[in-house]
Amino acid sequence: MLKIFRGIETYSSSRDACVTTGTFDGIHIGHKKILSKLSEEASELNCESVLVTFDPHPRKVLFPDQAGLQLINTLEEKLQLLESCKISAVIVHPFSLEFSRTSALIYVRDLLVNHVKMKKLVIGYDHQFGKNREGSIEQLAELAPLYDFSVDEIPAQDIDDVKISSTKIRYALSDGHIKEANAYLGYEFFITGTVVRGKGRGKGLGFPTANVSIEDSDKIIPKSGVYLVSVEVNGGSHKGVLNIGNNPTFESGENQSIEVHILNFHQDIYGQKVQVKFFDRIRDEVRFDSREALVAQIGRDIKRALES
Repeated sequence: MLKIFRGIETYSSSRDACVTTGTFDGIHIGHKKILSKLSEEASELNCESVLVTFDPHPRKVLFPDQAGLQLINTLEEKLQLLESCKISAVIVHPFSLEFSRTSALIYVRDLLVNHVKMKKLVIGYDHQFGKNREGSIEQLAELAPLYDFSVDEIPAQDIDDVKISSTKIRYALSDGHIKEANAYLGYEFFITGTVVRGKGRGKGLGFPTANVSIEDSDKIIPKSGVYLVSVEVNGGSHKGVLNIGNNPTFESGENQSIEVHILNFHQDIYGQKVQVKFFDRIRDEVRFDSREALVAQIGRDIKRALES
C-alpha cells in the first residue's frame, strides 16, 4: 500500500531510500518510465522507492501573476494514480517562496540524504532543482561521493523516445484532442467532481443530466463540446454522453457547465462524488433552432455512445 507523507520532515522509514523528485503532473507514460526505473533500482538495493513531489505546483507560487496554470490532475487524482505505480511512498512537500530559496546543496544534503536517507537518486537527463534551478546533473555528480549516494540518470533518448510532456497533454485537452491526450497519458483523462442541482433542462428534454461541479479551480477542463465518457459512481461504471459548454440553445451567458447524461441510469446521486473518464470528442457544442432539433441530436449522440 502506498504510504503518503505531507512534508519531508514527516517522512520516516527504517530503510534507506531510492528517490526521484518532480511535479509529475498527469502521471503520463514518461513519468511511468521514471517510476518503473525507480522501483527496479529500489528493489535491487532493498530500499524504499520514494517520490518527492510538491503542492501547490511551483509555477503557481513563483509566477502568480501569469495566466492560471491548468493541471491535468488534482493532488487527490495524482495520488490515486500513483497507487498503481508500485512505489513505496510519496512525499508531498509544501512548495512556498521560502522553500524555493533552498539551495541545491541543502535540498540534497539536509533533506534528501540526511532526512530521507537517500542512497540513489533517479532523474531525467534535463532535471533541474533548487534555488533558481541551480541544481543540475553535473552538480549531483559532484555531491554524490561526498554524501554517499549514487545518481541514475535516465538517458535523453529514453525520455525523448516517448515524445511526451505534461505541456503537450494540456494543449491536446484544450484543443479537444482527447484520444491524443489519452495516448500520451496511457489512460483515459478523467475529472472528479460532485453532482449538484442544475436547471433541470435535460430532464425536461427527456434526457436527465448530472451536473458535475469541479472544486479545484486549477483542474484543466477540456474544450467545450460533446464527449463520449464513462461515469464511475456507487462502485459501478456506466456509459454516458457529456456536454461541456454554455447551453447556447437556451442561454447566451458565459457560465460554463459540465453535464453528463448517464445511459440507462436512474439513481438519485445528488451530492455524491463521481469520476468521469473521457474517451472521445464527438462534436462541437452548437445552438439549435428548436427544441426538437436538439432532442434529435441528443438521440444521435446517445446512439453513438451505445454503439461505442
